[in-house]
Amino acid sequence: MHEFTPAVEELAAEILKYSLERLKDDPPLDGPRSAEDLFKEVGNTITAKGLGGHEALEVFTNVLAKACISTDHPRNLAFIPSAPSEYANLFDLVVGASALYGGSWQEGAGAVFAENQAIQWLIDLAGLPESAGGVFVQGGTIGNLSALVVARAEARKKQGNAERWVIACSEEAHSSVVSAANVMDVDVLKVEVDKNGRLQGATVAEAIDHLHSTTKTRVFAVVATSGTTNLGIIDDLKGIGIAAHDRGIWFHVDGAYGLAALCAPSVRHMFDGIEAADSFIVDPHKWLFAPYDACALVYRNPDLAKQVHSQHASYLDTLKDDNWSPSDYAIHLTRRTRGLPFWFSLAAHGTDAYAEAMEQTLIVAQQAAQLVRDHPNLELLCEPELSIVAFTRKGWVASDYQKWSDQLLEDQVGFIPPSSNHGQPILRFAIVNPWTKISDISMILERL
Repeated sequence: MHEFTPAVEELAAEILKYSLERLKDDPPLDGPRSAEDLFKEVGNTITAKGLGGHEALEVFTNVLAKACISTDHPRNLAFIPSAPSEYANLFDLVVGASALYGGSWQEGAGAVFAENQAIQWLIDLAGLPESAGGVFVQGGTIGNLSALVVARAEARKKQGNAERWVIACSEEAHSSVVSAANVMDVDVLKVEVDKNGRLQGATVAEAIDHLHSTTKTRVFAVVATSGTTNLGIIDDLKGIGIAAHDRGIWFHVDGAYGLAALCAPSVRHMFDGIEAADSFIVDPHKWLFAPYDACALVYRNPDLAKQVHSQHASYLDTLKDDNWSPSDYAIHLTRRTRGLPFWFSLAAHGTDAYAEAMEQTLIVAQQAAQLVRDHPNLELLCEPELSIVAFTRKGWVASDYQKWSDQLLEDQVGFIPPSSNHGQPILRFAIVNPWTKISDISMILERL
């Protein structure tokens, strides 16, 4: 199985060719199919004798891959899609082929060094002190959970054990915050947002003070959102940070989507207050042109995280030195070097190119918002702060939105599933791909 033969070399060339084909402009969107239909076409692919590399690749490229929606398509504007650069995509092949282990400095010093330089760029953009450091984890759910576990440990040091621990966050906070609370067996205090959907520091302070004065539960972390998933709204980071720290509470910022725009000069001021965060996350696979999966988790004081997350066993003792081992800073041990494709793209293109690409997506978002304003059948839900453009179709109910979305994908025009806001159906464009042009937006809007 491990012998590198001419046949394997030939297959490697075919796989590389397929990967390069995927980088071409305007690939198909493709779409899902039922498990029954797929089985009828390919049958059982796991057999005693094996299909052979070439046949297995044909099954994947000709059938299975086409049953997946291309997240990097310029007209895939659903959820928060992905738009990895060519350099990032190609270097992901290197990561997969190199058998690199990213859990410890001892086994992956060069790779970890590179990842840390990419994280340092994010730290510098956020204005955190020299003490800051972090690690790439699977995604925002693991990043938020890992940070909140450290926050609770710090609260226990300061206050002992509370009757119940609580996370305070916005009503619009990402679902992963509630998921983390469920895993940790803690409660969630959902604080009301203002009329613009933004969580304000004064409201957070009032809600915490009321909870602490009327119950024996204690808030151990406040989570602000820097670019909500649905509408792209940035909470009052400065005010929330003050409210948290005045009460000795950990301040965490979930910037999985929006904090990427720290590198865009035109909107950098909107993130003022991030420099006070005790921890934050940002997903390069969302809006920093990296492939799945990579969430950058950053701590103001990573030693606190190391005390909580470092695993101890006789077989791990050799790793417990003064070097930086990524497995010490989150809920993981075994770890691929998932930050390397991001590092390679950042190193190859340079940070100026990242700022330019980010600004391009912001420009297209503003242009798209104007097209919505000008459209006779549409109403803009709110002015876009970042790159999410949300709107409604006059006279439509939920079933109309879904029918339109299904037809759009079937016709391979775009992937725009409906969402909702305050119980009402909406459509939204999440524009994170620099290759998305205003003509792509026009093509979609013409069908409304």
